[in-house]
Amino acid sequence: MTFTPLPADLMTQRLALPNGGPVRLLIDTDAANEIDDQFAIAWALLSPEHMQVEAITAVPYSFAHHQPELLAAERAIEAGTTRKEHLVGGFQGWIDRLHAQGRRAADLSFVMPPEGMERSYAEICTIYDKLGMASDGKVFRGAQRYMQTPDDIVDSEAVDTIIHLATQGDAPLYIAAMGCVTNIAAALLKAPEIRDRIVVIWTSAYPSDAPHCNRPSLNLVQDVHAARIIFDSGVPHVYLPGYHVGAQLKISRPEMAAFVKGQGAIGDYLYHLFTHNPLHDMFAISDRERRTWVIWDIINIAWLINPDWVPTMLTTSPVLDVDLYWQTDKTRHPMREAHDVQRDAIFLDFYDKLAAAAAR
Repeated sequence: MTFTPLPADLMTQRLALPNGGPVRLLIDTDAANEIDDQFAIAWALLSPEHMQVEAITAVPYSFAHHQPELLAAERAIEAGTTRKEHLVGGFQGWIDRLHAQGRRAADLSFVMPPEGMERSYAEICTIYDKLGMASDGKVFRGAQRYMQTPDDIVDSEAVDTIIHLATQGDAPLYIAAMGCVTNIAAALLKAPEIRDRIVVIWTSAYPSDAPHCNRPSLNLVQDVHAARIIFDSGVPHVYLPGYHVGAQLKISRPEMAAFVKGQGAIGDYLYHLFTHNPLHDMFAISDRERRTWVIWDIINIAWLINPDWVPTMLTTSPVLDVDLYWQTDKTRHPMREAHDVQRDAIFLDFYDKLAAAAAR
């Protein structure tokens, strides 16, 4: 589909920094794939002075795309040959950790997209429950698969919810995208007129001027067709790179014990997630007590609460090429892109919100 560029003044307005007042927010999330989305959802729901969460939509997820490469890398390593891999941390380390535990690549089993979406739906409801908030009419199922072609509309109740809320009221709908963007891309294909009514805030991949392949980004690589729609459609887009930027949002077990555990049912649940991280088993992580974990997706909420915590700049939307590298074209439409985070300020506000909620 060819999208007509939005008027320059409207794009400028949509890409302006939040002014501190509550914005209309829809969260689009793969909440069960690890543990960071749950922190972000809770923080958003505990921040009504900055955002009114009108809906949360579930996103599919799967790590199954790693399996063929992981098996091939294991064979190559055991044969003494080398391979160029595009995975953060490298397949070598992953395979070495599996072998040290007496496991092999073939022993791993991966959730497929339909189950990932259903698990995410259930996890969203769990966060509402732990906060003592009603989720009725707020949580919606999303896509059960990824796009197969550039114009493939993967329909779902999440798509209809995005379109419906985008057309309501006078204020734009902000969409905090915390996973692959299949739901959002489908909404743009189904109802392209909503482009001027929404602002997509998405965290994924590398900075747009980085020379790296974006294949390590789960949020991007699962549905490349959908990712390209976000960068190519001209929808107002606040891009928050995960690597180098969001990756700074690490938290340790001692911090979790001191400032999250014991802060009501939600605090105890988040601590449980931290100490029972499903990706620890998948990636064969040992010595877990001394390791930090990146709470990636809170960067979306941080920017909405205080854009100074996530410094951004205006730039042009990059082209995602066939090999998943960024290509620059200065004639393209603008987007806003983050280049840093204020890690301590972000977590301090999160801790304060948890404590205040527990004290009520």
